[in-house]
Amino acid sequence: MNVHEYQAKELLKEHGIAVPAGHAALSVAEAVEAAKQLPGPLYVVKAQIHAGGRGKGKFKELGADAKGGVRLAKSLDEVEAHAKEMLGNTLVTIQTGDAGKQVNRLYVTDGVDIAKEYYLSLLVDRATGRVAFVVSTEGGMDIEAVAHDTPELITTFTVDPAQGFLPHHGRAVAFALKLTGDLNKQAQRLAKQLYDAFMATDCAMLEINPLVESEDGNLLVLDAKMSFDSNALYRHPAIEALRDETEEDPAEVEASQYDLAYIKLDGNIGCMVNGAGLAMATMDIIKLNGAFPANFLDVGGGATTEKVTAAFKIILKDPAVEGILVNIFGGIMKCDVIANGIVQAAKDVNLQVPLVVRLEGTNVDEGKAILNNSGLAIVSADDLGDAARKIVAEVKKAA
Repeated sequence: MNVHEYQAKELLKEHGIAVPAGHAALSVAEAVEAAKQLPGPLYVVKAQIHAGGRGKGKFKELGADAKGGVRLAKSLDEVEAHAKEMLGNTLVTIQTGDAGKQVNRLYVTDGVDIAKEYYLSLLVDRATGRVAFVVSTEGGMDIEAVAHDTPELITTFTVDPAQGFLPHHGRAVAFALKLTGDLNKQAQRLAKQLYDAFMATDCAMLEINPLVESEDGNLLVLDAKMSFDSNALYRHPAIEALRDETEEDPAEVEASQYDLAYIKLDGNIGCMVNGAGLAMATMDIIKLNGAFPANFLDVGGGATTEKVTAAFKIILKDPAVEGILVNIFGGIMKCDVIANGIVQAAKDVNLQVPLVVRLEGTNVDEGKAILNNSGLAIVSADDLGDAARKIVAEVKKAA
């Protein structure tokens, strides 16, 4: 689960981390009022969307010469003008794709006199099972170019979870940032605070870009992104309450209500599978046979008929879907339960696209009998390769 920048900064403040003063706003009037509460005379107006690259982004409605989603303002009138241009319009960044995201929230912060920008992030390194620090002296809007063109300017190290954060980790961060004196001490302290915040909130990623050195010699978190392990949110109801469903794909939101793992993709073959590994293999073999998956959808090991029906309906809400492949290996999952769900969903939505089903495992004979006796045009497959070939052929035939 992702949160907005202003929400991330509020969480970081709870761990003693220094951030510029700022206030969220849902309207132009609230943006102006937020600026009035800040010292000024320099303000920063930031579009709040779940995507990076806002500073270099462009608003669809404002033309090629429009300013991006992070703007300086030297007066309340400028704050108001920026807010009017941003709210309700669509911001397109390198991370949103061409569709962009509509800006429904703003964050108005106090301006900072910046002496130097740095990059600092923490994430879960799946290769080692540890929390990794990623540090660079080259922070700011061009960090992707730094990673691509000059990776030697980026330092990465991990923290052993059995030992936790130790003083030498803080020194490593300060050394990588090439800081001395009091700034060196601040960096060590900040690294510890960020690690503690990361662990305490079950973070998956915490990115500070930029971390800035102000003209008066202080380190400040100027921008922050946080994402959290969705499987751990039950331990953090206050964080779960920060979820902004308007930033998510509606189908993915609906899927989460049924405890389905669903991600929309760009293909034309809908997939319903049990087990993440099997789902990945199914998508791969669809592509191997010349088509593209329209989604990742894992119904899990304990699906009911109602859950399968919901999954089926979510797939069919995607207008790009021209055919559906159901691939179920019944261990805990029972094939007859899946079959009942498929039949019920197909009838409920008046299925008009080809459907290929491969069942194997517990109660497979009962499941196949349910499908065969359903009166629906369901194509059975013997194995995964057979299923992929058949759904691709059926889609081509129907085209």
